[in-house]
Amino acid sequence: MLPWEIVARAAGPDGAEWALARRGDEWVVRAGGRVLMSSRQHGSEEALAALALDRLARERREVGRGRAGPSAPTVLVGGLGLGFTLRAALDRLPEDARVVVAELVGALVEWSRGPVADLAGRPLEDPRVRLQQGDVLARIAEAKGAFDAILLDVDNGPSPLAQPANERLYGEKGVRACRDALRGGGVLAVWSAGPDERYRERLERAGLVAEAQPVPARSGTSKGVRHVVFLGVKPHAGARPRQG
Repeated sequence: MLPWEIVARAAGPDGAEWALARRGDEWVVRAGGRVLMSSRQHGSEEALAALALDRLARERREVGRGRAGPSAPTVLVGGLGLGFTLRAALDRLPEDARVVVAELVGALVEWSRGPVADLAGRPLEDPRVRLQQGDVLARIAEAKGAFDAILLDVDNGPSPLAQPANERLYGEKGVRACRDALRGGGVLAVWSAGPDERYRERLERAGLVAEAQPVPARSGTSKGVRHVVFLGVKPHAGARPRQG
C-alpha cells in the first residue's frame, strides 16, 4: 500500500495543525491528526446541495405560478471543504445565479486553488462565485432576507462538535439568524455526521418546515456509512403552516 504524503501544513483557527495529505489519487484534510474530509467520501456533501436546490426549485415553482418567474437565486455555501458541495451547487444553478462561499480556514482556500483544485473541477474559478474568508455566522447575521438557500457544512454538524465555538451556529440564536437571512420560500440545508432530533426540533421552533434525510457518505452506493442532511424551509409570507 502506498504511504501517505503530507503535501502542505498550516495552523488552524484554534492553533491546531491542519495538514493536506495524499495517497495515490486519494486526498484527505486532517486537523490535529484527525481526518476531517476525504476525496473518497463526498456523496453526502453533494447530496447537501442536491436536496437543498431541488427543494428550492419546488418552492420557486409554487410561488411563480401565474406570474413572472422568480429572480436568479442567491446561495450561501458555508464551509468550502474540498469543494464538492460548491461544485454540486454550481452544476444545478443557472448561469445568472450568485453564490457566496464563506470559509474561515485560509489554508482550505489556498489548497482549493492549488493542489486539490481539480478534484471538484476548480469551482472557485466559476464567475458566479464570490469568496468571503471569515466566519459564516457573521455573514449570515448581517444578511436579512438576502439568500434563497443556505448550505452549511461546518464541523460535524449540530453535534458532536469538534469546535465548541460552532455551537453559536447551530444553537437557537444561530438557527434564527439563518431563518432571518432567508427569503420566503428559502431553504436552509445542514450537513450532519449523524441524526440529531433536538436540532430538527430547533428548526421547527424557529418557524421552519423541517425534515432530516439520511444520505450515503459515498457517491453511487446506498451501503456503508450514512450521514444526515437537515432541511428547513422558510414559509412564504402569508402561507399556511404545513409539514415537510
